[in-house]
Amino acid sequence: MSETNHADTKRNVMLLVGTMKGAFLLRSDSEREQWQLEGPFFRGQSVYAMAYDGRNGRNRLWAGTSSMFWGTVLRSSDDFGETWTNPETYNVKFPEGSEASLQQIWQIAPGAPNDPDTLYCGVMPAALFESKDAGATWSLVEGLYDHPHRQKWTPGFGGLCLHSILPDPSHSGRIFVAISTGGVYRTDDGGETWRTSHTGVRAQFLPDKYPEFGQCVHKIVRHPARPERIFLQNHWGLYRTDDAGDSWKDIANGVPSDFGFAMEIDPHDPETVYIVPLDSDEFRCSAEGALRVYRTLNGGESWEPLTNGLPQEKAYETVLRDALVADPLSPTGLYFGTRSGKIYGSSDAGENWHLIKGDMPPVVCVKAATP
Repeated sequence: MSETNHADTKRNVMLLVGTMKGAFLLRSDSEREQWQLEGPFFRGQSVYAMAYDGRNGRNRLWAGTSSMFWGTVLRSSDDFGETWTNPETYNVKFPEGSEASLQQIWQIAPGAPNDPDTLYCGVMPAALFESKDAGATWSLVEGLYDHPHRQKWTPGFGGLCLHSILPDPSHSGRIFVAISTGGVYRTDDGGETWRTSHTGVRAQFLPDKYPEFGQCVHKIVRHPARPERIFLQNHWGLYRTDDAGDSWKDIANGVPSDFGFAMEIDPHDPETVYIVPLDSDEFRCSAEGALRVYRTLNGGESWEPLTNGLPQEKAYETVLRDALVADPLSPTGLYFGTRSGKIYGSSDAGENWHLIKGDMPPVVCVKAATP
């Protein structure tokens, strides 16, 4: 059995990679040309969610791990992966007496900047958990769990999951979440009450294409400089809202397919968004057999392919919803992982790409940090 390799902690760019067989860390310096690999951690366990929390002086890594034998737990490391917590009891769990049991942690998200000890977890079956003490304890957000729509939400292909969490940095108490299959929900009172927030987003697979709820939203992102504007990758459809989710505009202008999962916003520009189009819901591989990241520089009015360094023939790759990420350096670093176990990177906002690491287990999550 191979030993876990630990890289130089002085390198200042880190990728947190979750796979179907464990977690890995990749480190580089600001040039982002050479990378060192650590791991695997949590061998044989699926890791759909990872996060870095650098608020309040912390340097904490988070990982949601799932074992078919031991269930799903949330683990953390305060020494960049040298050691990880191993909770004796399930730290994220549904209340006693609930009919639900935790199947998977899909998202780990820090709270708003003015709330540095708050964290959120999105899970399957679809629910939101909150911690007010930097992850020491967790509680179910009952306002969403008790919503009358919940009993009618239905699982998507990957299950019934709450996968996107966007606290609003400009509006205390406002949070957006996305659920597959449920739609986008918004609270303005810290989670006490919730309402749908996806008017204009279609459900291609339903007889009623614009239902009250039931949209299969795959990802939502936004820039903190424009919190009222959110971009959405749907199960068929690309959308933008400019009024905090009250209405949505179709922005699938010039893409080979508007089906896909992954979406990321450039940390330096609220007009710049990246996606990876897939062929269809029946053939969830690179559109037209070419692995392309598409970029808009104008909020979705037009899109351009970024292909230099990526395979353009017979490249049938799949990039999932949390497997595309940007780092905060300048120029922007972009990274994505594939279900075939490849991790690609760009240190110039997608103009040029290179293979960082191949021969990995199926990649389901890539997050970036600059500790």
